[in-house]
Amino acid sequence: MIATLLGLCIGISLGLTGAGGGILAVPALMFGLGMTLAQAAPVALIAVGAAAAVGAAEGLRRGLVRYKAALLMAVAGGLAAPVGLRLAHQVPPAWLNWGFAAVMLLVAARMFRQSLPRAAGAGHTSAPTGKACRLSPETGRFVWTRRAATTLGSIGAASGLCTGMLGVGGGFIIVPALAHFSDARMHSIVSTSLMVIALVSAATVVSAAAHGLSISGAQWAFVAAAVAGMAAGRVLAPRVPQTALQRVFAAVCAVVAAVLMWRA
Repeated sequence: MIATLLGLCIGISLGLTGAGGGILAVPALMFGLGMTLAQAAPVALIAVGAAAAVGAAEGLRRGLVRYKAALLMAVAGGLAAPVGLRLAHQVPPAWLNWGFAAVMLLVAARMFRQSLPRAAGAGHTSAPTGKACRLSPETGRFVWTRRAATTLGSIGAASGLCTGMLGVGGGFIIVPALAHFSDARMHSIVSTSLMVIALVSAATVVSAAAHGLSISGAQWAFVAAAVAGMAAGRVLAPRVPQTALQRVFAAVCAVVAAVLMWRA
């Protein structure tokens, strides 16, 4: 029952915000099921990857996923993750956690400010065409330029670096970065982030399985509940206003910062 409830919470968070899966799932498994960090990490990855795949498939069906951008970010993230792993062995873990927690608090504050009426109004009045990644009014897809490709690749690389250094998912980098550098709607950003998370998680899970990963019944219940929570989150997401999604994302970022500071 505990595993099911925890999995539902993680899946709903991931479905609504496109982030929050891995970094919240690991402490949830440690506190709720008494697992060690080494035991919790691969189970969290399977749960988050499977849930993200369900959300990405639903986003693809509804035409929300910018799949070319997701593929580019996933490839860039996969190339940068080993660099992050090497850096993680050279920098004290506590410094990494404190630094990332500070970034998360800044992201939370920015997202919350954007959700306020005045910030939203200011965004509409400026409606900048100078965004690096712009959607075509005719097709609703990104207009591919060298600047757009470089920006998306850089977002993916930054996500991969953080994944390698901290062992957290890339959604916390991808979602706010796309919100800042593109004119895509939050629902599309979340769906695109889920596809990146699913692709990166799949590659890592295959590697873990090759090294003899085994999953218990309670852990499979957590995975199944996370997938069900994702389905519920994606059903709820279209009914939630963009400003509310931004505030939910800000709240989850604050929780992640607290978890990272606790780990530090």
